[in-house]
Order: sequence, then structure tokens, then C-alpha cells
Amino acid sequence: MAATPRERSPFLGVLPLPERNAVAQALRTETVGGLVLLAAALVALVWVNTPWGDTYEQIRDFHFGIPALGLDLSVGHWTADGLLTVFFLVAGIELKRELVVGELRTPATAALPVIAAVCGMAVPAAFYAVTAAAGGGSLGGWAVPMATDIAFALAVLAVLSTHLPAALRAFLLTLAVVDDLGGILVIAIFFTSDLNLAALGGAFAGLIVFYALQRFRVRGWWWYVPLAVAIWALMYNGGVHATVAGVAMGLILRTTRDKNEAASPAERTSHLLHPLSAGLAVPLFALFASGVTITATSLGQVFTEPEPLGVVLGLVAGKTIGIFAGTYLAARFTRARLNPDLAWADVLALAVLAGIGFTVALLIGELAFPSDAAAEQIKAAVLVGSLIAAALAALLVKRRNGIYRRLYEEEERDADQDGIPDIYQRAGTPGP
Repeated sequence: MAATPRERSPFLGVLPLPERNAVAQALRTETVGGLVLLAAALVALVWVNTPWGDTYEQIRDFHFGIPALGLDLSVGHWTADGLLTVFFLVAGIELKRELVVGELRTPATAALPVIAAVCGMAVPAAFYAVTAAAGGGSLGGWAVPMATDIAFALAVLAVLSTHLPAALRAFLLTLAVVDDLGGILVIAIFFTSDLNLAALGGAFAGLIVFYALQRFRVRGWWWYVPLAVAIWALMYNGGVHATVAGVAMGLILRTTRDKNEAASPAERTSHLLHPLSAGLAVPLFALFASGVTITATSLGQVFTEPEPLGVVLGLVAGKTIGIFAGTYLAARFTRARLNPDLAWADVLALAVLAGIGFTVALLIGELAFPSDAAAEQIKAAVLVGSLIAAALAALLVKRRNGIYRRLYEEEERDADQDGIPDIYQRAGTPGP
């Protein structure tokens, strides 16, 4: 008798246990980091709009470094070009994990989140371009509303005390990971200037050495830390944004474990750097990137000037339409069956939540609009658009939170206290 083909897991169904545990561990740190990020952004907004606002600008613009090595940067630039590299290194590791053992490892599982993420980047860019062109504004900021800030989004969920099932959180995480890749590609391709081929050659040579060390299983931080710093400095002096070095090293790190190895190099690095990224690097960047003077005039310009209006519409409307439409059409095309416990309203809520585009949006805004006046407008637009998206998502998520709570509690229930939730001990459920 021929064996019946294994039925595909429903879209947004119960995750396999290893994937669920990995997602829970990653999101736990991101949630705490997101709360710190919110606090840092709030401090910056309050600080710059008080009589001590000049002090904020003096600290942000204070220069230090090693001029002989081309590294005489302001505090603001050190956080954007230096500390944020740690964030992109962790993002590169997460992308590698998704590609090797996560949702992106096979075309069947990758299709939905990748199509949704690509649509969630393309449609906001189109919203910006149309708005800016109609108003006679600059098209240079088309990439600002493309990215989703997973930490900010999770912080909103934490503040709301929601109970999203693991599959919804994993889908949001995968969207953000693909968004981060898109953001770094945009930065690398469209925001490079005055290329220094010798320095870039040195950076690529350093990456080759980095790969060789991984290939031959060389261990010891004293090999990798000096090499990583050298790659970062060469990439910066090469004219390519230094955060590209972080993603490149994250993608090179090995994510599979050898025999008798408790954790892979990528896992060990992520474990060490994730708290630093979420708790220090990103909040400090937010502190020195979110300082915007709030006046009735500046807020009015967000909705009257074409560039900031394009950013707001891209984040709020473009992200929602792009992700929801991309997910819906991809599901229909691949004949994916939605988890019967959920509804398309839940996908809509996630799409709205993905309109929170903070860290990478602010970074691209600074690169796209070098002048202070234009940058201030774009920063204000990113903040306003993210807050609107957060408020709308809060309404949608809270409306369905009773259902989420029931599914979450069912996923967490462990009546026999054996460390494995009961749902994974049922027939047909993806287990360990």
C-alpha cells in the first residue's frame, strides 16, 4: 500500500519545537531591547525640546577618534557607523540561521514570508516615490519607509501585554530579517560615495581571512575581534557604509554545530552580542538619532511637505498594503492553508505592526538627506509614521487578544511538567 504524502503544516500553524525555542530566545532579548529603545527615543525627544537642547547637540556633534586612520567621527556618527555595526552583525547571524535551519531554509517555507517582505519593501517605496513626485519633492528618500523595526514592534506588544502565538511572532521576525537584508543591500548599493578601492580590497581580504578561520575551525576571540575591527575600519574608509561589514561577518559565521559542540560559533556570538546590540548599541543610536525639535510648524510640515508625507504614507499605508496583499496572494498562489484558529485579520494586524520602521529607517534617512533641515523633517516623519502604525496595530491586536491568549496558553501548557509542551506530544504536531 502506497504511503500517503505528509500533509503540509498550515500557514501560521504550530512551529516545530526547535524553531519555537529559537524564536522565543531571540525575541525575548529583542523585547527587552525594544523597551530600552523606546525609553532612549523618549529621552532624546524630551532632552532636545528643553532649555538644555544645546547640550544634546554639543554631545552628539563632539568629535573624537584617530584622524590618521580616517576615523575622526562625531558621537552621532560613532553610534550610527560603529555601534550599529553590532546590530547588523546580529542581524546577519539571524539571517544566516533563518537560511540554514529556519523558515527560509526551503523554498516552500520561504515563499510566503519572502514575498510578503519584498512586497512590504516595494510598496512603501512606491508610496514615497508617488507622493514625492506629485509634490515636486526629492525622490532620494524612497528607501526610508522600507524597513521594519522588530525591537520597537515587540516593545509595543510588550506594553500592550499581548499573547501572540509563536507562529505570528516568528512570521514578524522573518519579515524583519528579510527587511534588514533589503535595507543593508540598499545602503551598500545606493549610499556609497568616493570609493577607495585599496581600502575595499583590504576589507574583502579580511573577510576572506575571516571565512578561512571559520572554515578551519579556528577558535579564540583574539583572532576574530582585531580582524573584525580592521574589516570595519577598512570598509568605512572604502566608502561603503561600515554596517555592511557587520552583516557580511554575520553571514560568514558558521551556524551548524560540529560533533561534541554545544553551540555553533554563530550561536555563541549571538548569545554574547545580542544583549549588547539590543540593550546598548541600538538605544544609543536612537538617543542620538531621535532628537527632533517638536513644534506645531515642524509637525505640520510632516503632513504638508512631500518627502516627510511620503515617509508617513509609506510606513502606515504602504507597509500594510504591501505585506497583507503579498501574503494573501502568495498564500493563494501556493495554496497554503491558513491556521483555522486564526483569520486574515491577524495577518492584517501584523502588516500594520510592521509599519514601525525606526532604526534602519532613521539610518537611511540620515544617509539620504545629509542636510540638517531635511534630515530633521525625515526623522520627524519616521517617528510620526511609526507612532501611527503602533497605535493602529494596538487597536487591531487588542481586539483579537482573547483568541491569542487562548492559543498562547495552549502552546505553553505542560501538564506532565516534562519540559515539552503538551501540544508537541499530540499526533500530527511538529515535534523535536
